[in-house]
Amino acid sequence: MIPYLRNRILLLMKKYIFFSLMLVGSSSFAQLDKILNDAKKVLDPSKPLTTAEVTNGLKEALVNGVSKGTDLISKLDGYYKNPEIKIPFPQDVKMVETKLRALGMGKEVDKFVVALNRGAEEAAKEAKPIFVAAIKQMTIDDAFAILKGQPDAATQYLKKTTTAQLKEKFKPIVQASLDKVQATKYYGDLVNNYNRIPFITKVNPNLNEYATDMAIQGLFTMIAKEEKSIRQDPAARTTDLLKKVFGGQK
Repeated sequence: MIPYLRNRILLLMKKYIFFSLMLVGSSSFAQLDKILNDAKKVLDPSKPLTTAEVTNGLKEALVNGVSKGTDLISKLDGYYKNPEIKIPFPQDVKMVETKLRALGMGKEVDKFVVALNRGAEEAAKEAKPIFVAAIKQMTIDDAFAILKGQPDAATQYLKKTTTAQLKEKFKPIVQASLDKVQATKYYGDLVNNYNRIPFITKVNPNLNEYATDMAIQGLFTMIAKEEKSIRQDPAARTTDLLKKVFGGQK
């Protein structure tokens, strides 16, 4: 067969396999196997697109996204100078910030916000192993659901499978990080100063709970961006497996 014609056939068959995978329900594995076996008759047998490759490709994409996302935000200013995920003064006690700024304590408030984001940046360093462990547990059913899902389907999978565990493990990390950068002290001082103001309702919100939730939210925001990039940008598919699995998506 003329090499050019053979290559064209291979390309068309690869697209056919991927399109077929998108249509096959996760419970129809007999039909899926037939599609793959039929394709092997024409495609190079050394490079068939198998269910294992699809699953491994998705896991690789997720690990890449998690690694890049957590590495970015765990650096200095990873949260603080990223407007998408910067953690502000707790919104449920916004009146504390407003009142303290009005009393000339703006610098103290700013110092706390910096420390709050530094705490999240420290904690983010510990998030990657939790995500990777969840990715390794992903099943074939999960993989095909993600392939057929929305542009953030993988991120939603991670949210569903890791949020509870992440919060449980993240809280002591966040607390230690907040203590390390003195955010807890700054916040305590701010709240104490606010509570001394006559005729106001005293506040004592849970700083650790707030910082944990916001830090995790920031993580998922960045992971979703990486997922979108891998799905839409060929340049983001940095390995042959990613190119093979995601190259057929339209």
